Amino acid sequence: MKAMLINNYGENGNFEVSEIAKPEVKANHVLVKIAASSVNTIDMMIKNMGADLPLSPAAPALLGMDFSGTVEAVGEGVEGYKVGDKVYGCAGGLADLPGTLTEYIVADSNLIGHKPKDLTMRETAALPLVAITAYEGLTRAGVKEGQKVLIHGGSGGVGHLAVQLAKYFGAEVFATGTGDKQKAIVEKFGATFIDFTTEKVTDYTAKYTDGGFDVVFDTVGGPNLTNSMEAIALNGHISTTVSLLEIDLTPLHFKGASLHVVFMLIPMLHNFKRENHGNILEKLAEISNEGHLTPIVDDNQFSLEQVGDAYAHLASGKAIGKVVVEN
Repeated sequence: MKAMLINNYGENGNFEVSEIAKPEVKANHVLVKIAASSVNTIDMMIKNMGADLPLSPAAPALLGMDFSGTVEAVGEGVEGYKVGDKVYGCAGGLADLPGTLTEYIVADSNLIGHKPKDLTMRETAALPLVAITAYEGLTRAGVKEGQKVLIHGGSGGVGHLAVQLAKYFGAEVFATGTGDKQKAIVEKFGATFIDFTTEKVTDYTAKYTDGGFDVVFDTVGGPNLTNSMEAIALNGHISTTVSLLEIDLTPLHFKGASLHVVFMLIPMLHNFKRENHGNILEKLAEISNEGHLTPIVDDNQFSLEQVGDAYAHLASGKAIGKVVVEN
């Protein structure tokens, strides 16, 4: 079968059209004919950094994590799936798990879910990694009805889904960003937009809350965590997707607030509670089927052979929404 392999890592490394053996289904897995795959920031990091990232596959590497497609074979021990089912998931492209930039994938049945009914394959492929991250970030922080939730980076891949999910959970949602395009995305999904370039944390926190936000989901992270700690309420909860830094947690201590680090690749990397991802994907499909979750997909279309262009487009910073590669 056709596959786009990386033979040499690094920013100048290129995807090459290759022929590889079609995988055979095995116990507790399903064989899926891939319809589409989306490009995530972590995919680009693996391509550019290679062995410098401990989760990178050995070269020549088959990258790609997210996919949508149709089940063609079901392995022994699999329950809940049959040939012909439309599915989606995040199940490969790192460590020893073959990726999605090809025609077929043998995916652990615990890492997939049934496709949302009203989304296209293209839209569905945009969901898994970022939607699971958004769901985990909010639920681990205990978001619930009536709370005030602040989402840093509310128009981003994780952020725009977190806005929708926080609304679904019944929260009053506020989201940071800058510029008219980001403002339009945030407001489209019913959140109050905060321009972080013109409004200070102390000012918007005092403007919208009485003592701080109940939950802050920081999809920007890093040094921005100081802003999250400033905005959080007493005994509040902060979730972040980026905590690779040294930072003074003193403000967190005196507020009695908690910090949750979301690293959604753990089930794939360590074969740890993979069924949690499958359960989340089923829940996300249910939320989408009810009309409460729709991903933004970049207008540019890329075929499998154009995956290099897809990566370059995401790297350019000009993409609006998730970049998707279609078979």
